[in-house]
Amino acid sequence: MSEVYLVGGAVRDRLLGLPVFDRDWVVVGATPEELISLGFEQVGRDFPVFLHPKTKEEYALARTERKSGKGYCGFICDFSKEITLEQDLIRRDLTINAIAMDEQGNIVDPYHGVDDINQRLLRHVSSAFREDPLRVLRVARFAGRYHHLGFTIAQETMDLMKEMISIGEISYLTPERVWKETEKALASENPQIYFQVLEQCGALQILFPELVLTTNIIYALKKSVNLTHELTVRFGVLCGDLISKDSVERLCKQIKAPTSFSKIAKIVQQYRKVVSHITVQSASQILELLNGIDVWRHPHHLKQLIIASEAFNESATYPQAQYLEHAYNLAYSVNVQEIIAQGFTGQSINLELQKRRIEVILNWIRLQLNQS
Repeated sequence: MSEVYLVGGAVRDRLLGLPVFDRDWVVVGATPEELISLGFEQVGRDFPVFLHPKTKEEYALARTERKSGKGYCGFICDFSKEITLEQDLIRRDLTINAIAMDEQGNIVDPYHGVDDINQRLLRHVSSAFREDPLRVLRVARFAGRYHHLGFTIAQETMDLMKEMISIGEISYLTPERVWKETEKALASENPQIYFQVLEQCGALQILFPELVLTTNIIYALKKSVNLTHELTVRFGVLCGDLISKDSVERLCKQIKAPTSFSKIAKIVQQYRKVVSHITVQSASQILELLNGIDVWRHPHHLKQLIIASEAFNESATYPQAQYLEHAYNLAYSVNVQEIIAQGFTGQSINLELQKRRIEVILNWIRLQLNQS
């Protein structure tokens, strides 16, 4: 007779009083054939994971894993009917993720995850933690995700993470997996914690060699959460103090950041300091910025750059935003059709367009100065 348990994040977040969005289940004492006969759809070849015929939620057969190679792919999986719930739970990363709930709502907690929830501790379940380098990133991500609730990493878990880094296990992670965890971390309330934890255990220098976590970056990354939900902008902030555009490109290439992220990161690195001093820039410098971020084809680049620049600002207001937006609106108002109608052709159209845009911004700047 098989038994079904709710496991992992759904149980953890329910105990924390947080909303539950996804539910995962473990089935003990069943075979793949039995689940398939009940209408379940198998979705994993190597792992015995099935989709419920109605809810489409994931049901996995209880399993054990044995290390057979390097990195996070080298495992041999056993999902025979004799595998117990406790054997399944012990292979999980953190005690707070190794709690189950039966169909009557009773908690099954063989590794004291409830105690660690109450103590706000992120603690590894067993020494098997060291077999999967991806867990270093997951712990860092959970530290950021639950930082606002007071969670910290248990010292013995941090020590184990440092040990894993020292023996080079982290180097077997693919860029795709690093990016996936990083993107999730950027979506948390405290993304800066993710990077601070990786720095503390020694993983940052290996996975993000171009990145230096200055106080400035930590402050700006935290502030960016209050300014925008756009992860491209938050990532741009992270790259805002890199020494050059080439540094941004190397970092993005190493972690295979999507083009939409790398594009904004390069814009922020190149122009955020210009934005912070925009009120003392000349008309031609302002137009150079607008052209540089390709605002005419991608007007949203301007808002993204302004938000990223504001994240580095420590004062309560940011008048640079209105100033730059007004300059853009003035430049945008220059009518290229009028230029063509006046007989300009070929390259001279663009030259005249640039000239008039500079003039309209310059006249506005002079007016500002006269009024002050």
